[in-house]
Amino acid sequence: MSSIRRAARAIAAFLVVVVIGTAGYVILGFGLLDALYQTVTTITTVGFREVHPLDSSGQIFTIVLILCGFGTALYAFGLVLETLLEGHLQQHLERRKMEREIGRTNGHVIVCGYGRSGRAAADYVASEGRQLVVVDRDPERVRMAPYPSVVGDVTDDEVLLAAGIERAQALIAALDDDADNVYVTLSSRALRSDLVIVARARAEAAKAKLLRAGADRAVNPQLNGGRRMGGFALSPHVAEFLDVVMHDETLDYRIEQFELGETAPAARKTLAQLDIQSSAGAKLLAVRSVGGRFVTDLSADTLLEPQTVLIVLGNAVQLAAVRQLMSEPVEGRDATKGIGAEALRH
Repeated sequence: MSSIRRAARAIAAFLVVVVIGTAGYVILGFGLLDALYQTVTTITTVGFREVHPLDSSGQIFTIVLILCGFGTALYAFGLVLETLLEGHLQQHLERRKMEREIGRTNGHVIVCGYGRSGRAAADYVASEGRQLVVVDRDPERVRMAPYPSVVGDVTDDEVLLAAGIERAQALIAALDDDADNVYVTLSSRALRSDLVIVARARAEAAKAKLLRAGADRAVNPQLNGGRRMGGFALSPHVAEFLDVVMHDETLDYRIEQFELGETAPAARKTLAQLDIQSSAGAKLLAVRSVGGRFVTDLSADTLLEPQTVLIVLGNAVQLAAVRQLMSEPVEGRDATKGIGAEALRH
């Protein structure tokens, strides 16, 4: 039991003794204020005189009240002092503030595991201006995280609920053990069928298990890192260009993805009718169809069905113009929130 909870129970017991003592003195003929005053001075043993003379019944009651009340008061005050001196109260208040902050998040990303992979994923999500919540069982790791965080075992559904999984847009399972990532994926998918789940796979064989468990994507950081190193070795300029436009915040041009909503202005139009190059000035690199296939050989008569995803290159102004074309007209979903779960599964 935490110090805060023990102190709260001790204070509650002290108040019960005060109420019983006050009621007892009222029965003995004291007024309410006099009874409360007599009770407090008795159980705290401050040594003041009796408010009214006591008969034998009152003396016996006072003896019992001293024996029961003094120990309770001493225990309660000791726990309160311990809580204040050891900083438990400050930690409790900070935790409550964090819980309120997490309670206000919506459409955020939950990062499970704040190791090297989880930290890199969290930093990237934050750099994109998105809300996130970090979950880790190690209090020291959580203390280092400059983001809203929850200390706990993410294989526990209650911890995921505390992280706001019911309101989250995506979850990244970046735990050190593949079995834990599989378990988190199963739990998360059971809690939210529409949640986008990206899981880390330390072993290549674990990728298939994670996908069967419900992950939309299973990523092997070692494999991807090796491929990236190979890309820099064989095609350094291409690899650096892709790296810069994806991650360098100082560059004006970025590559972004946009999902076409049901009632978006561009829905059910052809590429010729939309003409992104003229209307927004951005460059359309590829289209991902509803079936999940990437199409780079684009023709003017390509029809853009709802849930189609466009991969676009442009500067901030151009991408904002594309976002306007892709987004829902009223209260619509922000198209840059990412590909939906159905598109990711293909």
